[in-house]
Amino acid sequence: MTRYSKLRQMEVVNILDGSRLGYLCDLLIDMCTGKVTGIVVPGPSRFSFLFRGEKDSVIPWQNIRKIGEDVILVEVDINSMPGFQP
Repeated sequence: MTRYSKLRQMEVVNILDGSRLGYLCDLLIDMCTGKVTGIVVPGPSRFSFLFRGEKDSVIPWQNIRKIGEDVILVEVDINSMPGFQP
């Protein structure tokens, strides 16, 4: 178990190509079940909280392969995810 504040300090890395997708900025939670359904990483042009949400990318929970001490490893085929902005 870990805290959200710890997760926000973790970088998200795609194991398919080694690309750094950014740092986790939010979680998606199913309000009916209380389960986390995905993580959100900011888009490339996000440098202020004023622009948040427009270019953010959602990675479904089933694509997370490992949550380590300081990195979250995901398996994401960027070409097959419409709207994905690494």
